Amino acid sequence: MTELLYKEEVYKIQGAIFEVYKEVGTGFLEAVYQESLEEELSLSNIPFEAQKEMIIHYRVIVKSGVWVKNQ
Repeated sequence: MTELLYKEEVYKIQGAIFEVYKEVGTGFLEAVYQESLEEELSLSNIPFEAQKEMIIHYRVIVKSGVWVKNQ
């Protein structure tokens, strides 16, 4: 098995994800988990960027913006 490059950071992020899962449970839309995880990451002093702008290249078209995956 490959050694994780950022083992400590991964452990902290996974801990935040499991904390959200324990508190919120299952059955909600993605937005509920996203907002909850943002709160948990902030409370845990883990830096992050939510809904970061992306540039998408498709053939000759280039677009930038924030996209949310359809449910």
